[in-house]
Amino acid sequence: MKPAICEQFGIDFPLFAFSHCRDVVAAVTNAGGFGVLGGTAYTPVQLDQELAWIDDHVGGKSYGVDLIVPAKYEGKGEKLSSADLAARIPDSYRGFVTDLLAAHDIEADSSPRIGGSALSGNTGRELLEVAMSHPIKLIANALGVPPDYMIEAGKEHGVPVAALVGAKEHAVKQVTAGVDVIVAQGTEAGGHCGEVTTMVLIPEVIAAIDGAVPVLAAGGIVTGRQMAASVAMGADGAWTGSVWLTTEEAETAPHTVQKFLAATSRDTVRSAGRTGKPARQLKSEWTDAWLPNEGAQKPLPLPLQSMLCEPVIRRVDVLASQGHPGAQALATYFVGQGVGLMTKVKPAREVVREFIEDYLAATERLSNSLPD
Repeated sequence: MKPAICEQFGIDFPLFAFSHCRDVVAAVTNAGGFGVLGGTAYTPVQLDQELAWIDDHVGGKSYGVDLIVPAKYEGKGEKLSSADLAARIPDSYRGFVTDLLAAHDIEADSSPRIGGSALSGNTGRELLEVAMSHPIKLIANALGVPPDYMIEAGKEHGVPVAALVGAKEHAVKQVTAGVDVIVAQGTEAGGHCGEVTTMVLIPEVIAAIDGAVPVLAAGGIVTGRQMAASVAMGADGAWTGSVWLTTEEAETAPHTVQKFLAATSRDTVRSAGRTGKPARQLKSEWTDAWLPNEGAQKPLPLPLQSMLCEPVIRRVDVLASQGHPGAQALATYFVGQGVGLMTKVKPAREVVREFIEDYLAATERLSNSLPD
């Protein structure tokens, strides 16, 4: 008999895989899990193209989309364009980035190129409309309660809305707002995360919402035995992200992949130096530069920090793959503490298979731990 969450989403195994790469999403979905495409960085036209490709490659199997529409960010409600937001980035910050690159022997313009933002104008609503025009089975949001229009669209289209939380009180607020699935994400997670560990957060959240909606465990989960431990604590399945960054299908920058494979669980840091909000990523001289030391530059608020940094980091990735020592020292990416267990590049389908086998072995160990 399938678990209720598998029946709900039409999947064989309750493993949810967040990735910015459509190939990973399709591979996990086709292997019996549930792929979730991170769609915030796309334009509406690009997202439509990515989802159409996934539709063509999963044969009607279930997948979802993740859109970040934060509860708080610079310029919220002001209907600003990307250019308007860019004008709020002080010259001193542009100079700081230029000097940081120069210190690593990377030539830069006197003023770094500023990227766009999905948080300008009505982009979030437009991306949601695109997502709902495809046969998705889940829409997820991070960094606060989803906007009313997302919850309303989910109900209208019969698509469950998920929300990521890092504290039990946030889970209660999400359920009250009408969210259908809670992703309880511990501080071990890559990307934006809170301060409570997964082992503590999962039972706290489950007790706080008392079965109101399904709960997926997240944060440092890169093996089936960790997933089994989460289910043993009451979770309905696992939400994963970092483990897919070293799969063959992933589009992770080549040098960053090598850094991941060599990293230990102690080689990550929770820093606001890339997005403006605390996000776990691989330690590097880039993250060191934004540490809250005396005299250091304090990160800008979301999305100004990412508008300043993302174009620079993408250039660093290219130079790092070409063997540039300074760029290799700066190179970083979002990844959780589970990176210490990610030691080999393998196909996403194989990762799913290993999750299932490891999960089954763990549940057998649990069963054998009890007297007959």
